[in-house]
Amino acid sequence: MKIILNTFILICIGIGTCVAQNNNKNKLWYNAPAADWNEALPLGNGRLGAMVFGNPVNENIQLNENTLWAGGPHRNDNTAAKASLSEIRTLLFDKKYTEAHRLADKDFISKKSHGMPYETVGNLRLNFENHDNFSNYHRELDIENAVNTTTYTVGDVNYKREIFTSFTDQVIVIKLSASENGKISFSASMDRPKPAMVSISTEDNNILKMTGLSSDRISKRIKDGTPTKGQVEFESRLKILQEGGKTSAKAEHLVVSRANSVTLFISIATNFVNYQDISADPHKRAADYIAKAENKAYHQLLKDHTAFYQKYFKRVELDLGVTDSINNTTDVRIKEFSTGTDPALAALYFQFGRYLLISSSQPGGQPGNLQGLWCNQLTPPWKSAYTVNINTQMNYWPAEVTNLSEMHEPLIQMVRELSEAGKETAEVMYGADGWVTHHNTDLWRIAGPVDGATWGMWPTGGTWLSQHLWEKFMFNGDLEYLRSVYPAMKGASEFCLSFLTEEPDNGWLIMLPTISPEHGPKGRDKGVNIEAGTTMDNQLVYDILTKTIAAAKLLDVDSNLIPKMEVALSKLPPMQVGKYNQLQEWMEDLDDPEDKHRHVSHLYGLYPSNLISPYRNSELFEGAKNTLIQRGDPSTGWSMNWKINLWARLLDGNHAYKLMGDQIKLVGRPDSPKGGGTYANMLDAHPPFQIDGNFGFTSGLTEMLVQSHDGAIHLIPALPDVWKDGRVKGLRARGGFEITNLEWENGEIVKAVIKSNLGGNLRIRAYNKLILEGGKMLKTALGTNSNTFYSVLEIKQPLVSKEAKLEGVTLKKSYLFDIETKVGEEIILVGK
Repeated sequence: MKIILNTFILICIGIGTCVAQNNNKNKLWYNAPAADWNEALPLGNGRLGAMVFGNPVNENIQLNENTLWAGGPHRNDNTAAKASLSEIRTLLFDKKYTEAHRLADKDFISKKSHGMPYETVGNLRLNFENHDNFSNYHRELDIENAVNTTTYTVGDVNYKREIFTSFTDQVIVIKLSASENGKISFSASMDRPKPAMVSISTEDNNILKMTGLSSDRISKRIKDGTPTKGQVEFESRLKILQEGGKTSAKAEHLVVSRANSVTLFISIATNFVNYQDISADPHKRAADYIAKAENKAYHQLLKDHTAFYQKYFKRVELDLGVTDSINNTTDVRIKEFSTGTDPALAALYFQFGRYLLISSSQPGGQPGNLQGLWCNQLTPPWKSAYTVNINTQMNYWPAEVTNLSEMHEPLIQMVRELSEAGKETAEVMYGADGWVTHHNTDLWRIAGPVDGATWGMWPTGGTWLSQHLWEKFMFNGDLEYLRSVYPAMKGASEFCLSFLTEEPDNGWLIMLPTISPEHGPKGRDKGVNIEAGTTMDNQLVYDILTKTIAAAKLLDVDSNLIPKMEVALSKLPPMQVGKYNQLQEWMEDLDDPEDKHRHVSHLYGLYPSNLISPYRNSELFEGAKNTLIQRGDPSTGWSMNWKINLWARLLDGNHAYKLMGDQIKLVGRPDSPKGGGTYANMLDAHPPFQIDGNFGFTSGLTEMLVQSHDGAIHLIPALPDVWKDGRVKGLRARGGFEITNLEWENGEIVKAVIKSNLGGNLRIRAYNKLILEGGKMLKTALGTNSNTFYSVLEIKQPLVSKEAKLEGVTLKKSYLFDIETKVGEEIILVGK
């Protein structure tokens, strides 16, 4: 059942057709093999991942399977917390922060598990003799087809390797071919990093298999305890089918001699069923995948794979223009982006983010973690976990807006599962209703706080994750979907209602104890950032209560709960502008204008939320802008890309583009600058690699072209001067609208085609006047406010410090138009 109720949803957006007539438009390509993992090219089908180095002599296909994590089903709640909750609150009200921090470390942070790391399966190595003297080298990742290709010449023979991770047949397929018969000879082996123990064996002269177990793990922060036993069994299986020549087994590897062409199938499977069940048979799974795939001809495998992938990828096209830079290798383009003119690289970076999301997050699978799907270690940075104080959410910022709604589903399912696991955590740790998750979780859906109070004493991870449940509804208007996620939304709200505490000075209801993620006020003891009622928490609680009320009214349920949520909303602290004209991060005016911390958590209200608007609360808007200026541009990868989104929401496209230049700079080579940027393979360098930066870039570019959070669909709201002409096709907007075409010239809209999938009022904001195709004038919207979006009406005005000197916001003149639409109707607008 689909519905659009104008009481709660308003959306509109447009998109245009765009294609640069160049074979390199949607390709990453290079004239040398990868020097290391940060130059290898990623392939994935949501479950299986591969990093391809493209070495003619010693090829390495580094392998992943998204359920291979250390440990096994377990919980990590600290049951001492409940008895200490009252004491820690008293300490915080008495401003005894160091004592409160120590108590949190002792009685709240887990003593059992700080989360399990995601682990690599290992490597498939293909060794080719006498290929050292190669020439005419070329390797590429075609993100329009999700295929990696390496070509080179040895002597008079041309060689080609084609690799893809089949979405439809769930195997990695490698095709080796040569321009002359009998010229393909190599050996194949598998290995896994130490200290992992694996068993490697062969079958039937053409099958190589590696079996093993995930690692036992105990956190370094736990002095005394029992390791969480590794219980994930896996099998990685290779089968070789050659034409001509022969394949034989020798010890722990396979040898192919004098073949004309060779097809390799790699299958990986584990015993994982869900976070509580590991009873599957990895051998049967792996063998069955290959048995099914080998019955298909290679061309059919490739055709099926490409067709599946393209039904998602081709929904959006983007053309920002093309310069001669497109003819350079991708690493050179990255290196020269900030000093040259290469709009096509920004478009490629945008589409690469969509490619990564399709490749790392498929319905029925696990959500993308800190490295998406690609990890080459047993103990990766930050465990390659689900860090839910921004990073996991950031992975999914592009999902709805760039027309990849299906890719959002793994995250939605994880929130459902956390709402189950986190219910016990809420009860045993806080005596609270509903459910809670802190700043980190893993495959096993741990919900207790980890890593120490500086990071883990933050009880609103589940509150933030739950925003995605409503956000998805904003785009699909599907009441049956909303009904399915409402219990998790309700549970997140019930936890807030149970946990909120009245502070003594103003009678406000606040979250306590808590932190502003990974950051603290100046002047505290090192690492001490525990606080009472941080701005981000206030924003998150406001959002989840408001959205749960809206959902309950739409579904006609919980009439007794709604008034309780409304009362709590009325008692939340307002956002405040402090003495440095900044949006305050804490209840007290403690911000330091020289602070350059990477987390700008209190700007959640600007993006990804919609609590701060230039058209509705200019004081907050200016305060947020001042905060962002004070924090500065330089940062780690994910933070830099968050700032692209924030500057887009501030309607400053030139500043957003400046940050794109800061992001697209080549790092990871001896002559590269230190710090964040982009590796040669276009993956974000935190450093090291974190995938959230890639996804943040994609969402940020989208926000520059279309916004739909503020009561209207704003077309090209933050267009930088360098993109004067362009086209985009397929972006989506809240309210069930799709922009099937958006074209602009000299910075003004010349055509917008918007399809209404749900019907209802379409409100458009634009900087130039628009008319319906055929000359009909549009109805001008009354006023600058819209009462059609769920959070517009009840935003509290900020408390402004007496010392603040806000100068007011100067906005570019814009026009608002209203159009009533029918289900399936396409609205065609042209610039006047």
